[in-house]
Amino acid sequence: MTSFLTPAGRAVALAGLLLLSIDTATAQAVASDRAACERGYKPHSGQEGKDVVWVPTPDEVVQRMLQVVKVTPNDVVYDLGAGDGKIAIAAAKLGARAVGIEYNPDMARLAQCFVEAEKLAGKARIVRGDVFESDFREASVVTMYLLPHLNLKLLPKLLKDLKPGTRIVSHAFDMGDWKAEETVVVAGKTIYRWTIPAPGTPAYAAAMAAASKL
Repeated sequence: MTSFLTPAGRAVALAGLLLLSIDTATAQAVASDRAACERGYKPHSGQEGKDVVWVPTPDEVVQRMLQVVKVTPNDVVYDLGAGDGKIAIAAAKLGARAVGIEYNPDMARLAQCFVEAEKLAGKARIVRGDVFESDFREASVVTMYLLPHLNLKLLPKLLKDLKPGTRIVSHAFDMGDWKAEETVVVAGKTIYRWTIPAPGTPAYAAAMAAASKL
């Protein structure tokens, strides 16, 4: 049986095809631009860094990390140890303003190139810096994929600099005796979430006590 579309129906169908072709062309352009970013420098999983080796966080873990801390367009997300920028990019795609801090200058340049390839330069940026010396006081969300001793070393700065209520999420590693408020396992990877407590509270004292055990 032959079916016929009305003129209005044909217009809707053509519009849908046009949008699909635009989306496909955009995706291809982004892929091409990202490939161009890697022509000068292409990192490999396990390469040595300042304090850690670089291992990229799986995409599904990135998405769940941002879900656990309920990232919204009202948030300012700082990714400490940004690597190739994928967490900052994912946060920007959710509408948040995102900043990644990366010590390796080659990696920082690559990550910023990826940001620009994704047309997110107005929402995300990657800066070269040391997370222990950088200013991220404006953050409402902090994401991390460091190591246990680095988490604890960073904890006093987090408690001192961040506003009460700031959400923290860590991939794979906890913060010792400062127990996470939520723990989630995704694809065999563990995600931990905390909230910065107000100074003078028992929760703040417990966090500071955990930091002192480094």
